[in-house]
Amino acid sequence: MQANKAYIVNLRLVTLLLLSVCALPVQAGSWRGYIAAQERFFFDDPADPRQHGNNFSIAAQPEYYHDWADGKQSLTFTPFVRYDQGDDERTHADIRELAWGYVARDYEWTVGISKVFWGVTEAQHLVDIINQTDLVEEPDGEEKLGQPMINLSLIRDWGTVGVFVLPGFRERTFAGVNGRPRIIPRVEKNLTSYESSRGDEHVDVAVRWSHAIGDMDIGFSWFHGTSRDPLLFPSTTDSGEIVLAPFYQIIDQAGLDVQLTKGNWLWKLEAINRDGNYDKFRAATAGFEYTFYGIFETIADVGLVMEYLYDSRGVLATTPFEDDLLTGLRFTFNDAQSTDALLGAIKDKDDDSDLITLEANRRLGDNWKMSLQASKFIVDGLDQSLQSFAEDDYLQLELAYYF
Repeated sequence: MQANKAYIVNLRLVTLLLLSVCALPVQAGSWRGYIAAQERFFFDDPADPRQHGNNFSIAAQPEYYHDWADGKQSLTFTPFVRYDQGDDERTHADIRELAWGYVARDYEWTVGISKVFWGVTEAQHLVDIINQTDLVEEPDGEEKLGQPMINLSLIRDWGTVGVFVLPGFRERTFAGVNGRPRIIPRVEKNLTSYESSRGDEHVDVAVRWSHAIGDMDIGFSWFHGTSRDPLLFPSTTDSGEIVLAPFYQIIDQAGLDVQLTKGNWLWKLEAINRDGNYDKFRAATAGFEYTFYGIFETIADVGLVMEYLYDSRGVLATTPFEDDLLTGLRFTFNDAQSTDALLGAIKDKDDDSDLITLEANRRLGDNWKMSLQASKFIVDGLDQSLQSFAEDDYLQLELAYYF
């Protein structure tokens, strides 16, 4: 569990912010966050005998927030740590946020380590490129690492323009030898290489324009720098083990995200065009969500979700979602416990592979929350993109205490 050089340098740059947090009196700000215990139950023996079976872990993510100057300036500090029973790579710590913010009438600044989210679709977030994926946290790629940045947002009547300078790159986290689920052969981070001669110290830049036009929210984005998605090339370790070596190329990516709300309908689109010396492609996810309100004369709502996932690389894509269809049901019970659930299935149109997932959450009292996740992999023998996970069906239970 080692941070890369650029991240260490940027941690030094924000040390003064951290010291400022420690120097503030207790009453100057507020703490909140959670502590969670998690258990994963696997239904089959692993494909690699070195991988663990059922697995327990604990995690904590406190957040300190302090604002002053009538709320115009703020300081946010959000560390994260997890201890995992079976995978040393999943035992890790990160600073999700350590940033100073300034809010004026028509512009905003964020300086430090922060998180930025772009995207509207359910199955995947193609345009979300600022932060690196913390893949050891959740295999769906939703969790992100903190990113050093300088961000200026200009707020105008014709839209908001965000300009990002991103000094330093974060490598994607991958499950270790004993980790599960994981790619087979495994990814060896010690063999990481970069297209840029500056390695992980390349300074990336990005710009995004966003605006609400009637019932439509639209965003155009452009990114130049080190790709957050590594290309994985076969290699060998000193012991002769066949592994995958991550390679991070320099890319230019143009992105579009659109969300249109019309009555019960929610229409969504994310599309990108990525240009690099080693990988060029176009990809898109598009679909809708239709909500049935107050079903069976109750306060509960049910949403029907459908999305199509496309990648111009076809079978050569680095993602399994190159010609797939997502169908899902979202249940929102609107009760005092904020109970919700999402059942989804992604079907590969070219073969018989399916990924079935279930996510559910329910509050227990004022401070506790129970979460459930389940994944079922139905893998066609000819589908190499999901073959590594054919034996990794699992059920995950998590109990979190929020303070």
